[in-house]
Amino acid sequence: MRTSKPPRTSSRSKSSHRWLQEHFDDVYVKRAQQEGYRSRASYKLLELQEKDRLVKPGMTVLDLGAAPGGWSQVALKLAGSRGKVIASDILPMDGIAEVTFIEGDFTEEAVFHRILAELAGNPVDVVLSDMAPNMSGMDAVDQPRSVYLGELALDLANQVLRPGGDMVVKVFQGVGSEAYIKELKANFRKVIIRKPQSSRARSREVYVLGRDFQRPDVPVG
Repeated sequence: MRTSKPPRTSSRSKSSHRWLQEHFDDVYVKRAQQEGYRSRASYKLLELQEKDRLVKPGMTVLDLGAAPGGWSQVALKLAGSRGKVIASDILPMDGIAEVTFIEGDFTEEAVFHRILAELAGNPVDVVLSDMAPNMSGMDAVDQPRSVYLGELALDLANQVLRPGGDMVVKVFQGVGSEAYIKELKANFRKVIIRKPQSSRARSREVYVLGRDFQRPDVPVG
């Protein structure tokens, strides 16, 4: 290490410091801590619910990319005791009473069949996907990864979602996002784009709602 002058702080270190400062000052982080939610992301789903009434009592909800469980907490509260919430993630997640968590990659046959076993032949009413790739900071890498995750979520929805069901998927605006939204429009009668207030303004993330799912072999519109 050079001692003739202070070590330089890398731009990444500065960025990390700003993120940490922003995180701890964030009103939604503080609310989540006070109200018992596992992440600030809970408020994104709560805002979507307030506008669009996605989850109703008694519904079956599939939450993809669920860890640490903020969306599953909200979905369980909305679906109620007569509903069912199945959560899945490649990362571990601390258990939530009455939420079925399946750890693993849902594109793998064994994990997919575990999800099907939990459904016991019943279709899903709402598919939720707040999945995001591990960000490298390189848009040419991160953007295709994020679109790919959206495609995986849609592929699974095509297999488990009931006709007339709904889907919410996080999309990062950029190369490939318009083509992906067009693909959603081929599978749902109505597609809505939302940017919740709890989504950080600098983030390119939006949430795309597909409403009234139609089987791929059924023409839309």
